[in-house]
Amino acid sequence: MILWHNPRCSKSREALALLEARGVTPHIRRYLDDAPSLDELKAAQAALGLPAIAMMRTTEAAFRDRGLTRDTAEEALLRAMAEEPKLIERPVALSGTRAVIGRPPERVLDLLSGTGDD
Repeated sequence: MILWHNPRCSKSREALALLEARGVTPHIRRYLDDAPSLDELKAAQAALGLPAIAMMRTTEAAFRDRGLTRDTAEEALLRAMAEEPKLIERPVALSGTRAVIGRPPERVLDLLSGTGDD
């Protein structure tokens, strides 16, 4: 399992603690320091099964500063997240072909059961 993690975010810390309490030690990716590429964001979007806007922190100043809206094209939203990773909603947990956004943090536990591709 990979956790796109921001240690300054309480929800991200809570998600990590929940996983560790269940014996899972995810690979931590500090996505603000090691931004996902456009291709990685597209793969995460496919695994999440969500529109790009649902992966974004729309209240960030960078969202407005870039002139983004809920109607902005998917590709432009994904590109904006690749260029400005603070726009990515956090945390994101990825396991095999599945992924969840840890809002609420307990959502990451959904990846501990299921298809076996974890």
